[in-house]
Amino acid sequence: MTPPTAAPALAGASSDAVTTAPDVAATTAPAAVPAAATPSAPAPTPSQPAAPSVAFVGAGPGDPGLLTLRAAELLAAADVVVVDRGAEASATGASDAAALAAVQRHCRADVDLVETAPADGGAPLTGAARAKLALAPARAGRRVVRLFSGDAASSPQLADELAAARRAGAAVEVVPGVSVATAVPLYAGIATATARCSDVHVLDAALGEAAVDAVSSVPGTVVITGTAEEVVGAAKALVAAGRSGSLEVAVTSGGTTTSQRTVGATLTSLPDVLAAEGEHLPEPLVAVLGPGTSKRDKLAWFESRPLFGWRVLVPRTQAQSSTTVERLAAAGAVSEVVPTIAVEPPRSPHQMEKAVRGLVTGRYEWVGFTSVNAVRAVKDKFAEYGLDARAFSGLKVAAVGGVTAAELRAWGIEPDLVPEGEQSAAGLLAEWPPYDEVLDPIDRVFLPRADIATDTLVEGLQQAGWQVDDVTAYRTVRAAPPPAPVRDAIKTGAFDAVVFTSSSTVRNLVGIAGKPHPSTVVACIGPATCATATELGLRVDVQAEHASTAALVDALAAYGAQLRTQAEEAGEPVLRPSERRGGARRRR
Repeated sequence: MTPPTAAPALAGASSDAVTTAPDVAATTAPAAVPAAATPSAPAPTPSQPAAPSVAFVGAGPGDPGLLTLRAAELLAAADVVVVDRGAEASATGASDAAALAAVQRHCRADVDLVETAPADGGAPLTGAARAKLALAPARAGRRVVRLFSGDAASSPQLADELAAARRAGAAVEVVPGVSVATAVPLYAGIATATARCSDVHVLDAALGEAAVDAVSSVPGTVVITGTAEEVVGAAKALVAAGRSGSLEVAVTSGGTTTSQRTVGATLTSLPDVLAAEGEHLPEPLVAVLGPGTSKRDKLAWFESRPLFGWRVLVPRTQAQSSTTVERLAAAGAVSEVVPTIAVEPPRSPHQMEKAVRGLVTGRYEWVGFTSVNAVRAVKDKFAEYGLDARAFSGLKVAAVGGVTAAELRAWGIEPDLVPEGEQSAAGLLAEWPPYDEVLDPIDRVFLPRADIATDTLVEGLQQAGWQVDDVTAYRTVRAAPPPAPVRDAIKTGAFDAVVFTSSSTVRNLVGIAGKPHPSTVVACIGPATCATATELGLRVDVQAEHASTAALVDALAAYGAQLRTQAEEAGEPVLRPSERRGGARRRR
């Protein structure tokens, strides 16, 4: 992602044309329709460029997974994204982090990010000036998304910018986003509508007492958005207007994200509660006043996830960790991937070249893949020779586990053997059939592996009667140390947990970043990884029941749930491991 740029001084154009398309189910952007066009108007020629087009998109309340499908499509195709910062984003009731999170998840890495913040802290930009930030690249033929936090329809900037785009003759598409006023209360466990009253009133606290008067006596739920000072002002105005000071209020910060935090108060006690929370409840805030707040503790599904808010270190490459990261997110955790190894070609290509020629000429009965990297190494070598998956015709193919099998299927190869039990070299060996002189026309196996792979599988296959070509398909080398802030976080206990998926990840992490802090929960995928961690002086807290990343994350989630239950039964606050650093346990 290209770093944000400052707001430049731009010139506008005048022409009155617009095409609107609020339908979020659309799969293609609408074409621009010039105002002067008639059925007999000539079609544009290559020398007549199409009108500029800008999509106005709502990023939702914070979780980038809550974008509409159309919003995700537009962001994925965008060349330029224009976002708000600071006070302008807070006016929507959603943090500007919501828009940035959507950009990071859905946009290309080379997208240009333009902020509407004025240069050098000057006066806020007018609607026309903000519109020009999007129109300038659009006129140059670039695909532009104007991204709002929350729902675009609730942004006070939308109308001005939309009008300015219309005056400039731009084709416009508007894609609503999930509303902060409905999503954040639900993520906090508050049903804003009840069987007795479905009225929901949204109050932008920045509008002051005049806006409060409009909702001071209405039935139903009132959702207040704004800064702490604005929310407190609205609460005082509601009491002054006749609302009971004993009415319950739930205030949420960071709604729908893993930094979400909700506190309870009454209208009278709200000023003191927010003052006591201070920086622990970052702005903007969403406060809910209504009958649903009394049931929040029973319905708080999001904040009660077993690893909610945990910061988990994943020492793997980005390509290898997607499944782990997704599963951790489902348990409520935030992952930080730190590569500990780098994959490089073998020092000499001759071994692999000979094996690939043998594979094509019928030298092997089986090919066994023990990692995703092995699959990719063979695939790359095939590409050098102009081969594809058809070269595996007639061969039997084994995969060490589900992730490796998925990589093979993506290549067009359906593995004949994937262990149903332990997904490791030992598990694969346990289910590999022995060589049979009658049934097996060839007695040789091709094993493309890492240079540091153990001999367990090779020795076991040889004992089962197979001849094995154990070929170094790739080398694993220690990655460069992570940035200083990450190293400090590892050593000081800022991470709540670390998940180790192999012995090499343990050794390499300790080698490039040092040992995790004693408060950090250590989770290991299997006995060998646990043994390595113990040898290096780490205390293993969690071991997966089966050697798979899914089982590893599930075991960590069960451990987190156990810690939560113990704290609740003891009447203690539920704290993450990083919050309990003062009582860190000793290592062995």
